[in-house]
Amino acid sequence: MPDIRPVLLAGARILDPSRDLDIVGDLLVADGLVKDLAPGLAATGLPDGTEVVDCRGRLVVPGLVDMRAFIGEPGAEHRETLASASQAAAAGGVTTIICQPDTDPAIDEPAIVDFLQRRARDTAIVRVHPMAALTKGLEGREMTEIGLLQAAGAVAFTDGARSVRSAQVLRRALTYARMFDALIVHHTEDADLTGEGVMNEGELAARLGLAGTPKAAEAIVLERDVRLADMTGGRYHAASLTCVESLDVLRRAKDAGLNVTASASINHLTLNERDVVGYRTFFKLAPPLRSEEDRLALAAALDEGLIDVVVSDHNPQDVEVKRLPFSEAAFGAIGLETMLAAGLRLVNDGTVGLAALIRSLSTRPAELLGLEAGTLRPGRPADIAVIAPDEAWILEAAALKSRCLNTPFDESRFEGRVVRTLVGGRTVYEYV
Repeated sequence: MPDIRPVLLAGARILDPSRDLDIVGDLLVADGLVKDLAPGLAATGLPDGTEVVDCRGRLVVPGLVDMRAFIGEPGAEHRETLASASQAAAAGGVTTIICQPDTDPAIDEPAIVDFLQRRARDTAIVRVHPMAALTKGLEGREMTEIGLLQAAGAVAFTDGARSVRSAQVLRRALTYARMFDALIVHHTEDADLTGEGVMNEGELAARLGLAGTPKAAEAIVLERDVRLADMTGGRYHAASLTCVESLDVLRRAKDAGLNVTASASINHLTLNERDVVGYRTFFKLAPPLRSEEDRLALAAALDEGLIDVVVSDHNPQDVEVKRLPFSEAAFGAIGLETMLAAGLRLVNDGTVGLAALIRSLSTRPAELLGLEAGTLRPGRPADIAVIAPDEAWILEAAALKSRCLNTPFDESRFEGRVVRTLVGGRTVYEYV
């Protein structure tokens, strides 16, 4: 592989939440690392062959870390591959993908973790780390070998979109994971309460004649999990919170000093249940989109830091399972390529501060997972996103790089787009 040419990102607004840094200046990348950043670097002498990129009017931030994305390898390559997901990620400023274990077979053995890492090295243009299954076969009955899986390279443990019904199993997993300082990521949903629900339970669902999912299905499981985290002292992360009731539980847990954190998906932060009107299946998600009151509460919680992480919840589904009657269609939407652009809507309308958004998309997930990412600190890997914050554009689903095009943002207008993405100092995406 040829040497990576040094790059100077000149005249940019450089935002690094890991150091509360927000300056206008230059950032030098060499040997795959951030070498220096300061105003006026270009005048101090640059390494031979340095590519100088004019970034005036641009925003330079740490590359995003997407903590919840389904990738089809192994077993569902028709939905997404590591190669296609990484192309989509790079176009969205995502330099690290954390893939979920609900593949076929499930990522519940060290050999499968090793396979994914080798496959990603061969085919992906961004960094890929697997979360391993929390229980064998994702069946919720017997926990996996957390220590061996972590040693193989798993960065956290989850059963993906499945909730562990047994409190005893989850208690044992949290207790055992504590020995390895491993993070347990849990989908908070009571399957019995959810039943056949396909959207948020309430007046709108009744008017549309669709079965609803109550918010209590989420809050009850989160309440149980918080108590288990208190009992065990384990590191617990709620995978995707959606409603005010869950935020109340989360706030009490954090106020009590428990080692509890949480994510919200970009969909639940920017969309609400009214988007389902017209039976539009690309808005059929699990958990479902909630009320506007819930959405606003999530955004406020993100701005104050109560919500730690924003995820894409990237879930590609092909046209055969999406273009069906709403009750029969598959759940899920893609999001790797649109997560940042959608998040900037919250900044542009004054709901969420820019630093809070980038922290939740980059710095905070890297901290929780123990990754050398989410920072522009000199000496760290040069995983960087360059953004044109004022550029207006309209999303055309056909131009997306994912294998499946089930985006809820088709023909949506955005302001702010990624124009360059670097991974280890190498440009892997450039908008032209």
